Amino acid sequence: MNLSRMPIAFGATLLFLLSLCSLTVGVSDIFDGNFTANIDLIFSSRLPRTLAVILTGASLAIAGLVMQSLARNRFVDPMTSGSGQSAALGILAVTIFAPQLPILIKVVFASFSAFLGTSFFLALIQKLSPKDPYIVALFAIIYGGIMGALAAAIAWHFDLLQFLDVWMNGEFSGIMRGRYELLWLIAAVMAAAWWVADRLTILALGRNTSIGLGLNYKMTLHIGLVIVSVVSGLTVTTVGVVPFVGLIVPAAVSRILGDDVRRAIPVVALGGATLVLISDLIGRIVRFPYEVPAGTVMGVVGAAAFLALIFNRSFRHA
Repeated sequence: MNLSRMPIAFGATLLFLLSLCSLTVGVSDIFDGNFTANIDLIFSSRLPRTLAVILTGASLAIAGLVMQSLARNRFVDPMTSGSGQSAALGILAVTIFAPQLPILIKVVFASFSAFLGTSFFLALIQKLSPKDPYIVALFAIIYGGIMGALAAAIAWHFDLLQFLDVWMNGEFSGIMRGRYELLWLIAAVMAAAWWVADRLTILALGRNTSIGLGLNYKMTLHIGLVIVSVVSGLTVTTVGVVPFVGLIVPAAVSRILGDDVRRAIPVVALGGATLVLISDLIGRIVRFPYEVPAGTVMGVVGAAAFLALIFNRSFRHA
């Protein structure tokens, strides 16, 4: 087997095995002999949940890879750098002023709000020193915290804190057939990321260098922003914020495969899907028959991994 394909083969096999586990873990025992009821349970609840987890993890990891290229920093992630919080602000605005609008329109507003929030973040970090990635990482967390606090203040004023908590803490327990299908739109976004992958690799070299190499810098930047924003809008609207996936997976993959975005995308997608699926399984098992949200599990795991990256000298100039 080609050595370059080994991570993909291993990741696909692991993801398949974890998916089988996901179909069997739950309060109801699917091996109790009631074939008809169990088949209905699998196709109405557990399979949609598993697919939603895979789509969410893969898309967040790819969005993180794209955002790291836009920011030229390995310590940024859409869900902790303001994109997810901005998407929640967009949904909150629709809920306040036009709660009767369909879910697709809420996704559009969430994506547009995420686009504005991410654009503002990228504009602000241009003022920071690119020589120290830790400054950008710290600013990203502060910026995400400010956007989250703003959303919380507005939600408190309109007595919507309970709704905001759903959007800000990703979990999959409510996913059923008919409640997750919008996530399939993410497939088109991931295809767009593959389409512009080579341009994103050049973009990460910096504005002057990429323009000197003939890249349409503004167009590529805007395409990248749209990818990050749509993923943020779709995931926050459907399952909520799942932090750190878009940070630790692309950062780890880049250490192994380098900065070639096209080469990294398949491995990043598999890594993100696998990581979120593991987090979801842990959340379902650790307090069985109750559940811990996958976003909470990822917050703990991701924070530890983030600190490990911070103290790893090989990432200092990433």
